[in-house]
Amino acid sequence: MKLRHLFMLIFAASAAVLAGAYAFQYLGGLAPCKLCLYQRIPYGLAMLVSGGAIIWPAYSRMAHALLIGIFAVSVGLGVHHAGVEWQWWAGPASCSNLLGGAANVEELTAMILAAPVVRCDEVPWSLFGISLAGYNALISMALLGAGGFYWKRFYGRA
Repeated sequence: MKLRHLFMLIFAASAAVLAGAYAFQYLGGLAPCKLCLYQRIPYGLAMLVSGGAIIWPAYSRMAHALLIGIFAVSVGLGVHHAGVEWQWWAGPASCSNLLGGAANVEELTAMILAAPVVRCDEVPWSLFGISLAGYNALISMALLGAGGFYWKRFYGRA
């Protein structure tokens, strides 16, 4: 595989993941939570970086390094969100069922009214016991692995 083909693959995979996320949202009726929206950012960045590397091959090494970093962050976001869904750790207070701490009824009412409709700690869809956040982590791991494998192939140990 040529380096340009790797960037084309990453661009296409990132576009497919984003298209899938928007299809689940707009066609499937699954509104995204805050963590779901955060998980889309790396794919948009990956499309920009890989698209730039396709157009300007002189920056391919820097783009390749950026993509490895982007997908490392994406893995972390996916694992974090999946952990929140499995209640292994708490998610952001703004998108989880964390209404404790109210001193009186007025504060509790205000917290309930300010709470988002979509919660990060519930799994709205899964396949084979894996949620969308879990699939995001797996796809990101695959792209991170491909980036690392081809880094070594194209640049050696440098």
